[in-house]
Amino acid sequence: MPLPTSYDSSHFAVVSAMITPAFFLTATSSLLATSNARLTRIVDRMRLDIAELKHPDYAQPDDNLRERIEMHRKRSRLVLASVRLLYGAVTAFVGTSLAIAIDSVLAWHLDQIPLLLAVCGVLLMLVASICLGREASMALAMLEADLDRQLAREHPK
Repeated sequence: MPLPTSYDSSHFAVVSAMITPAFFLTATSSLLATSNARLTRIVDRMRLDIAELKHPDYAQPDDNLRERIEMHRKRSRLVLASVRLLYGAVTAFVGTSLAIAIDSVLAWHLDQIPLLLAVCGVLLMLVASICLGREASMALAMLEADLDRQLAREHPK
């Protein structure tokens, strides 16, 4: 089937270029969903520890519970920072698509703007991933400390 005489392949190139940030948006959305779930779990665990601390029968001699609450606080701040960075990445990737379309329609030759927005989005994702990695390390350290405490209670020296 012959193509219409008004066929312009540059329109398809523009649409293809606009779709590319969607792959980054998908990855960012996945990280956002995971981060929000992590934040919810951290807050739930912190609330349980706070309730235990306020309980009238609480008479733990050491400050393990207060330390756990403080660690939850640090973890929640890291995850919240990640969420903010990831929303910034989403904004950058949407801006990349829009900048590609606007540049194509208006022919302003602003091809550096989409590139800068895309790089900004990727850098924001990188920093968010580093924050999430740090938080995961903290979560593992908390789990190991809890396990050590539990084992010490069950098998005193």
